[in-house]
Amino acid sequence: MPWKVTRPMDERFRFVARYLDGEKMVDLCREFGISRKTGCDAAKS
Repeated sequence: MPWKVTRPMDERFRFVARYLDGEKMVDLCREFGISRKTGCDAAKS
């Protein structure tokens, strides 16, 4: 099975959508492999 290819903007959209659905920032940042500061910046924009 080939690797799933995603674009950075698609990943950012998925991150923000899940955050707005009520998932915790800390858990999302851990799953996506980003810092909390980067996660907060993505959620603000």
